[in-house]
Amino acid sequence: MKTGKADNVGTDRLKWLAAVTLVVAGIGGNWYFQSESLLVRVAALLAIMGLSILIVWNSRKGQEIVSLLRESRSEVRRVVWPTNQETNQTTLIVLVIVLIFSLILWGLDSLLGWIISSIIG
Repeated sequence: MKTGKADNVGTDRLKWLAAVTLVVAGIGGNWYFQSESLLVRVAALLAIMGLSILIVWNSRKGQEIVSLLRESRSEVRRVVWPTNQETNQTTLIVLVIVLIFSLILWGLDSLLGWIISSIIG
């Protein structure tokens, strides 16, 4: 028996369908059993979410997501983050520019309002 790409796609779809079904059932169950203890409902939802994540994790797309997260983590480690002083200076510059442009726009708005009210009467 041949196992090809088509079988993997079908299996992956079934895994994702099962995971989505579990999540929807968990949400529906949480609503249906709203008279039960909150602790029990939260524990059930966490268990269902964990099972759904486990199912998705074992799919091809799930493995691609895990790989992407690992690569992203290594990229974040390579980022050169600004120092505290650089962050404060940049923030101050942005605030000053916003203040200047706000004053310019306020002045233009006041001027145009005065002109229009002079014309209209």
